[in-house]
Amino acid sequence: MNLEALATLLREAARVTRHRHFVIVGSLSAVGVSTDLPERMVQSIDVDMFPKLDPERLAEINEHVGESSAFHIEHGYYADALSPQALSLPAGWESRLIQMPLAGGVTAWFLDPNDAAASKLIRGAGNDREWVDAGLAAGILSSVSVAERLRTITNCLDGEVGAALKALAGFGKTRSRR
Repeated sequence: MNLEALATLLREAARVTRHRHFVIVGSLSAVGVSTDLPERMVQSIDVDMFPKLDPERLAEINEHVGESSAFHIEHGYYADALSPQALSLPAGWESRLIQMPLAGGVTAWFLDPNDAAASKLIRGAGNDREWVDAGLAAGILSSVSVAERLRTITNCLDGEVGAALKALAGFGKTRSRR
């Protein structure tokens, strides 16, 4: 996934919802900080997102640009509109969003990659750990920042933060350059 493809998806989501500002969370949030990312960080075909000013407006997005939609069939990628309340995100994530105006009058607000990494480590899936590992190795992520942010997540089960911190320690601190 690249910025041009993401802009195409957001323009279609804007057409459907009449919203112009979208928050990108998950794997593809890294697109907001660099065009030179490891393949592992941008290989997703689903864009986790929600309208910034109307975050619960998910059904229309998923119907028109979501999985198995005509957009997905035509382009090979799709939106996965999520409620921010369903996500495990670090305190203050909203203040760290990275704003990027895109072609066609839409604006993407990318989740800071260190916030995304903390959320991914809470989730703990193998592909999420691979994403974090690739980000640390490339210097996109900071193990110190991710650890600090993990400690501020409250929307998770008991023990998940400890397990995520342990997983983060296993990646090795020598990889972090940011």
